[in-house]
Amino acid sequence: MAYRLHYFPESGNSYKLALMLTLCGEDFEPIWTDFGGGVTRTAEWRERVNEMGEIPVLEDSGVRLTQTGPILLRLAERYGRFGGEDDAERFEILRWLFWDNHKLTSYMATYRFLRAFTASADRGVLAFLRGRLDDCLGILERHLRDRAFVVGRRPTVADISIIAYLSFPKEESGYDLAATHPAIHAWQGRIAALPHWRAPYDLLPGKRLRRYV
Repeated sequence: MAYRLHYFPESGNSYKLALMLTLCGEDFEPIWTDFGGGVTRTAEWRERVNEMGEIPVLEDSGVRLTQTGPILLRLAERYGRFGGEDDAERFEILRWLFWDNHKLTSYMATYRFLRAFTASADRGVLAFLRGRLDDCLGILERHLRDRAFVVGRRPTVADISIIAYLSFPKEESGYDLAATHPAIHAWQGRIAALPHWRAPYDLLPGKRLRRYV
């Protein structure tokens, strides 16, 4: 298959797809996108690349795919890796993918962007988002206290999705998970030990957004 990934380096959703492909032993052509310059908000880009105006976009042999959850599931089925072993596991993977996209990724992406990549974020908004994130991380911490991975006995696309935004430097999010969430930190270590694993900025090169923290 020929893959081209439209991304920007700070995008955790882009990292989900880059990491999944890398763990499956697949190469992709990186297509850096000027998210900071507003290109994804232009009518021309939305018509040409993604009508939803979102990054990432994965071109799969010329077919443009969007939304990380279904793409991860498609890749898991194609390569026979990181999927569920039975109906119960497949349901659990979907349950955690929906939770991640609606809760953890949604709040962390917004909070981290405002905190680290904007010059004067509203403190009240940051406090609200931080409270929601604290709750999400508490849920994940309790879930991982008595299991190695999010679903079943081995890593799945649920792990790859959930871990993405938690893999960026702690200076960006302000969360030192090693100090505050030991079960999450131990799980991060297990994922990082997988063959071919690479950190976000190693997989996603290119011009970076200005950081204010």
